[in-house]
Amino acid sequence: MTTMSTRAKLGVVVASAVLLGTVAAGYAATTAQAPRTPPPVGGGQAVSLAPGPRLLAITDRHVSTVAATDPAGPRMVGGLECLRVYAAAGTGVCLRPETAWSYQVVVLDAELRQTRAVGVPGLPNRARVSASGRMVSWTTFVGGDSYTSSGFSTRTGILDTVTGSTVASLEEFAITKDGGRHRNPDVNYWGVTFTADDNRFYATMSTGGRRYLVRGDVAARTVETLKENVECPSLSPDGTRLAFKEAIDADPAKGWRLSVLDLSSMRVTATAETRSVDDQAAWLDSGKLAYTLRRDDGQPDVWSVPADGSGTPVLTIPGAESPSPLT
Repeated sequence: MTTMSTRAKLGVVVASAVLLGTVAAGYAATTAQAPRTPPPVGGGQAVSLAPGPRLLAITDRHVSTVAATDPAGPRMVGGLECLRVYAAAGTGVCLRPETAWSYQVVVLDAELRQTRAVGVPGLPNRARVSASGRMVSWTTFVGGDSYTSSGFSTRTGILDTVTGSTVASLEEFAITKDGGRHRNPDVNYWGVTFTADDNRFYATMSTGGRRYLVRGDVAARTVETLKENVECPSLSPDGTRLAFKEAIDADPAKGWRLSVLDLSSMRVTATAETRSVDDQAAWLDSGKLAYTLRRDDGQPDVWSVPADGSGTPVLTIPGAESPSPLT
């Protein structure tokens, strides 16, 4: 085994830092741009995460809500800055900037008051809250892991808002892959979605150049693989299906097809959305999915489509991203 010289090591560190800084700057520039057409803003009521017939989203990096019956109409835009947001049962999670180059996971109550904050490394990517509001999860992109050829990987954590127990990274969990134990330093996770018992969850795990759907157990600190080529799962309200993005021909370079997996039969149904969806879709109800697509200029829009493969995609919240129903 050859030993890398000090000069070579320094070169790798500097190159990784420059690359991470370039990506971070591009990410910040994209998310900081205002929508091309400013959305109408309602008045007379503060933004709230309380359950109701409204949809939550991010508008120009700020928490906003719209009426579920008229999502393209007037919206309430609050003062809280977030790059990712999600809420359920009156509990919200906001991934927000702490400084110019650092971020926090902030747990919110129904009136957007901070109840807890955790500093996280890297760039915000995914956020979820369990249906009861108890469990919170997040994913960030990070740089500098020596085992990745690109210098990038992810960190996915879980917080129990009742006990305060925090899993800093799912990489701490024991893995059962294809029926046997698996250990490899290249393991990464992203896109958690919780089951109704606030203990089990689904997520994506990558290892050996492949991506797997895993089912996890927070209390036991274990995960097991279930199926390949399933990314960013999102559990349906009745717990029977997972919406996910499926890499075309198992190659993410070709884009992703928004699809739905029936957990009892493991049958996959592609939705009517044929554009590449690089997002963790949200269930607006038992039959409809919401997700973000970006225009050619990088600006986001929220679209929706039936989960059963029927219908056509509909522009739902113009100039917004990170949607979730306020259930």
